[in-house]
Amino acid sequence: MSVRGVEPQYGENCFFAPNATIVGQVKMGDACSVWFNAVIRGDVSPITMGNKVNVQDGAVIHATYQRNETRIGNQVSIAHNAIVHGCTIEDNVLIGMGAIIMDNCLIKSGSIIGAGAIVLQNTVVESGEVWAGNPAKFIKKTGDLAITEIERIANAYPFYAAWFKEEK
Repeated sequence: MSVRGVEPQYGENCFFAPNATIVGQVKMGDACSVWFNAVIRGDVSPITMGNKVNVQDGAVIHATYQRNETRIGNQVSIAHNAIVHGCTIEDNVLIGMGAIIMDNCLIKSGSIIGAGAIVLQNTVVESGEVWAGNPAKFIKKTGDLAITEIERIANAYPFYAAWFKEEK
């Protein structure tokens, strides 16, 4: 949907569930997927997403008017019912189910935000860290197995999206 004359832009091989909402200043790369009841609302500030980003069911991505854009890198998984708001998420990150990332946060590459975590405004999560809790705090370093899991999830969603394209 366009807002104020601006329509979302997206790359090749993307999948959008029929009831996903993508509005306004949204730009995403290739092989992205936006799942059922997810909302990406670029009405007040731009939202940019790299390649192979999956926004799972019920997740919300928004930003803050005239203050914080939302930037999401490559191979990022935003799990079911997560909220990502006015922050930067670098490459190869997993945002767990129901997690909330607040304004002006920086989630660096190779990190995992646990399910239900609330990452408070202005927090910096360093590369390769796991954060969890309310408020979220550092738990441990991710390690090689976690990086493999982040990549596995990011690669699974284009595979799942292909199932829906086959149905047409």
